[in-house]
Amino acid sequence: MKEQLKYAEVLLKECLSLKKNQPLFVSVNIERYDFARIVSKLAYELGSNDVYIELVDPYERYNSLKYLSVQQLKKSPLWNRTKWNEYAKKDAAFLMLVSEMPGLMKDIPTDKVVVMNDFALKSRRTFNQARDKQSLAWCIAAVPTELWAKKIFPNEKDPVTALWKCIFKTCEINIDNPSEKLENKITTMAKRAKLLNKYHFKKLIYKNKLGTDFEVSLLEKSLWCTACQTLINGTRIVPNFPSEEIFTSPDMNSANGILYASKPLSYQDVIINDFYLKFKNGKVVEAYAKEGNETLQKLVKSCKNMNRLGELALVPYDSPISNLNMIFYETLFDENAACHVALGDSFPECIVDGEKKTKKELFNEGLNSCSNHVDFMIGTKDLQIVGITFDDKEIPIFENGNFSNYFDI
Repeated sequence: MKEQLKYAEVLLKECLSLKKNQPLFVSVNIERYDFARIVSKLAYELGSNDVYIELVDPYERYNSLKYLSVQQLKKSPLWNRTKWNEYAKKDAAFLMLVSEMPGLMKDIPTDKVVVMNDFALKSRRTFNQARDKQSLAWCIAAVPTELWAKKIFPNEKDPVTALWKCIFKTCEINIDNPSEKLENKITTMAKRAKLLNKYHFKKLIYKNKLGTDFEVSLLEKSLWCTACQTLINGTRIVPNFPSEEIFTSPDMNSANGILYASKPLSYQDVIINDFYLKFKNGKVVEAYAKEGNETLQKLVKSCKNMNRLGELALVPYDSPISNLNMIFYETLFDENAACHVALGDSFPECIVDGEKKTKKELFNEGLNSCSNHVDFMIGTKDLQIVGITFDDKEIPIFENGNFSNYFDI
């Protein structure tokens, strides 16, 4: 309980910077209502005047997908996110407590899952627009569920407790001053992002022994960003917790070559493993997975522009999550154990004055626009990334899976 309270404190105080009289919207798996209560009590103690808890029941979603048509599903409150819009209009802070349910949807047609998740995303349009414009506080963090914990710790007597311990360790909660540790990490990442922006790279070239041989261009106005974000009202937030990444959005028309995934991807509770994507002129032209191939094929075609990249992220192989030497089957953690890229939507903050522009304007400048965003991991201990600057200098960014000495802080 002590660690859970410390975790809640970091999420509300450091990641969301929750203000007095500010509403709080919490989305959480129904199994972790106990933790939501801890968050709610703390939020009121910090001065929040309105806490709304959205309970997510994956098993009920599964039942609805199994027995109802798409037309019927769209009338169900299980898939409607309009409540998010209501709280976005109240200038609420949003805490999304995610939990994986590996394999739960394996016998549900992939098309049906994709269509309904796309519908759910579109139903919270006001929230999405406010988030993209950096006008509301939001954070994604994780809480364990029985199914997820058993996937990682099949032989543990109490897998949920074991997973809680891993979450606290990777988030560095079980130390004397987790807030100070987070501040130091934010400072280091900000300095590296500043260096990356100073070099002004126009192209990145990726290679490793797994088979990755890939290059992608950046825009002249591209910016590297970190997990720490400053909203237009001056509030500082940490949208993903934990986070080790420094990221940007590439020129959506420039990706060429092949990327091999270095870790499994859990997408809509289906595991995609041992896979690659091949790109030509920005688009995926070939994809294959030894496990979950049907889902991978559907994912790439699931919505407009999903076959283009929206993110490039740099994560040292020598990171707290990677050093645990385990797979979480949850993108929030696995993406912070290795360099990754994402199919789908790009980030407005990754281009100069991007938050002031419309999606159409950003798209016309070369940033991808899509209703979905899915990360997959490509980092390995031998990954090499070379950056080519706009004045044609070659700078090693990553050597042997970690930042080169050009980026020592």
